[in-house]
Amino acid sequence: MPPDLAHKVQFPKAAKLRSALRRWTFGPHMLAFLPALCLAGFWVGGEPVLLAFSLLIPLVYGLLLSGETAGLNRGLRQRNDDLVSMATAQDLTEHAFEQARAAQMHTACLLFEAEGLETISRRMGDEVAESLRILFLQRLRDLLRPEDSAMRIGDSRFMALVAPGLRLDLEALLALADRLQRGLEEPAATDTGVHYLSVAVGFCGSARLRAGADGTDMLDCAQAALREALENAPSAIRAWSEGMRAERRARNALLSEVEVALAKGQIQPWYQPQLCTSTGEISGVEALVRWMHPQHGIIPPARFLSALEEAGRMGQLSEAVLHHSLTALRSWDDEGLHIPRVSINFSEAELRNPRLVDRLKWDLDRFGLPASRLGVEVLETVIAESPEGIIARNVSDLARLGCRIDLDDFGTGHASIGALRRVTVHRLKIDRSFVTRIDRSEDQRRMLAAVLGLADRLGLETVAEGVESSGEHALLAQLGCDHAQGFGIARPMPAPQLADWARDHALHIAEAQKLGRGNG
Repeated sequence: MPPDLAHKVQFPKAAKLRSALRRWTFGPHMLAFLPALCLAGFWVGGEPVLLAFSLLIPLVYGLLLSGETAGLNRGLRQRNDDLVSMATAQDLTEHAFEQARAAQMHTACLLFEAEGLETISRRMGDEVAESLRILFLQRLRDLLRPEDSAMRIGDSRFMALVAPGLRLDLEALLALADRLQRGLEEPAATDTGVHYLSVAVGFCGSARLRAGADGTDMLDCAQAALREALENAPSAIRAWSEGMRAERRARNALLSEVEVALAKGQIQPWYQPQLCTSTGEISGVEALVRWMHPQHGIIPPARFLSALEEAGRMGQLSEAVLHHSLTALRSWDDEGLHIPRVSINFSEAELRNPRLVDRLKWDLDRFGLPASRLGVEVLETVIAESPEGIIARNVSDLARLGCRIDLDDFGTGHASIGALRRVTVHRLKIDRSFVTRIDRSEDQRRMLAAVLGLADRLGLETVAEGVESSGEHALLAQLGCDHAQGFGIARPMPAPQLADWARDHALHIAEAQKLGRGNG
């Protein structure tokens, strides 16, 4: 057999015919005829024939079935390289499915994603990540039975095929997935230290598939279940269900629809004001994308951003948001409104673009705006994972250009003070989890005060997200937070509506200042 076909599993017509013959002759249904055969033997030859039938028929059946299963497992182990291609994985799954069906039993495919291996590879090198891959695969094989099979099918993805069995129902597979997940998530010690990785699991048992399905369908369904697990939470476990099929169709429809919406300009930024806690005046606005669907109304970004990312359209989205935001800033200037800057969120992929700085400089020049009018928001997790390299250079170059750099969701990632010193940052955006209930919880106040103290020592401004009450707003001012943003101040709104809100807010500030002077 040629080397490139060494891993392929062939099913010629003769083999399928023999499999069907064995399935009919020695399938589990034949056990129902065992009493009748034994009785016929007794009539023909007496007790010796009865005894022979009673012992030999189950023995022959058991030997054939175990030989069939052993052949499957032997074939899998022979092809069980540490890393196999997706084509080989499909062949192995098809082989397992066919053998289980021939024995009138069930099998299952389980997929595991070691979340965090890509980050370790970027930060510590692929040698460390490879040692963890070897360890994970060995753990998986040790946790499985000898007749089961395990292999790696990607940089951080592993597959297990369960040998045919009679009791592979949903409950049994969930228990198996949970046991395997717990074993794989044990702390992993390497020469570089101890690593803690979460493992997402998606699986599909042959018993849950529609009639006429094959091994490729089982693998596809397991992949769909794994995607569902990865989208929900770390360490999630998901079993394939027919409901996922409908969700997948809806997701594919959304994917095509959202691309059209972006091209037609239905996806645009809305703007949420940020207020200075000392003066109460607008210190800036954040651009937040919204999809104005012609039938379904406003669709929040959580529903469509992942679809745009899958389609590779995040760069196009950033360009659209930047164009709309700078256009809005110019129009507010023309109306005589004082809105110092607009802040835009950039994805990790955009921040890795080597032409990002030149593109922003060209756009700012085209609109006649200084770089100080543009804020660039960078997630803390991005800085934590890439304190050096192209992202850090781009962020520092944008800061030198004059853009204001905000570190978003501060407190939720793992950015060290050293990383903050290597990457130019002007302001920390404190995550709403630190702000919620600060007017009612002493622990929350102490935590927030510690974050504000750290920012003060680092010489950074602060803006608190998720402010939902006047009590939280007032306490933030007392604790020394520089800016505030949240539904308690104003919800995101289109550019024309923000202009009206800004005019009304300026009148309120002027009236409050008059009252203050009058009382003085």
